[in-house]
Amino acid sequence: MAACKTLLVTGVSSGFGRALAQEALAAGHRVVGTVRSAQALRDFEALGMAAAGRVLDVTDVDAIPALVAEIEATAGPLDVLVNNAGYGHEGIMEESPLEALRRQLDVNVVGAVAMMKAVLPAMRRRRRGHIVNITSMGGFITLPGIAYYCGSKFALEGISEALGQEVAALGIHVTAVAPGSFRTDWAGRSMVRTPRSIADYDALFDPIREARHAKSGRQLGDPLKAARAILTLIDAPSPPAHLLLGSDALAQVRGKLDRLNAELSAWQTLTLSTDA
Repeated sequence: MAACKTLLVTGVSSGFGRALAQEALAAGHRVVGTVRSAQALRDFEALGMAAAGRVLDVTDVDAIPALVAEIEATAGPLDVLVNNAGYGHEGIMEESPLEALRRQLDVNVVGAVAMMKAVLPAMRRRRRGHIVNITSMGGFITLPGIAYYCGSKFALEGISEALGQEVAALGIHVTAVAPGSFRTDWAGRSMVRTPRSIADYDALFDPIREARHAKSGRQLGDPLKAARAILTLIDAPSPPAHLLLGSDALAQVRGKLDRLNAELSAWQTLTLSTDA
């Protein structure tokens, strides 16, 4: 059996966070999980003695350093941070207010960065640690109607990769885990949807929205299998900078890379024309 580790996982009320917490606890790890309400805290801690909950809204970035310091003092050194808290926004970009973008970035990016900044000092001192950022295949590929969501996940992918280069020599690993379509509530009640208002986009977007509704709850991906994959990841001596989860993610990202490579080749002459 792998060594027992202490994981700090944000957003353990449902979805990937809850599945990961359950599987980690079953594997003998300790899990400190963040939730956003007292009831969710009680529900999480009912999972067992090794489950310790904390109430936190990741957008309350001023509260995060003290919370992480308290966890280190009471639960012990954190081996792994899993930035899982987040949500999806669906809406045509022209129709979607800027405030929806700010909220999407505050939760999916700024909150995650605040968590990373809070755990890094102690991980640096110990010269060990693993930061796992749950992104999305939407951090590599895009679809009409989720521009804000994809923008947030592209940002988190880039920050993860750059941070990994900064801390590699300090014994700290950083992995961006990009799931495809899984049977979580991402496309259900958890998704924020901007109302439609511009008829010009109906033909493009209405079928996409209807297909997403129809598929919700019947996606190919199993959250428990994703959780087990993440546990395998954190036990790896040399974890990757990027990990895709799901056959759809692999196919979509490989297709994007093929199209990108073809586009780079097609426009290579113009690209190279700007050198001195």
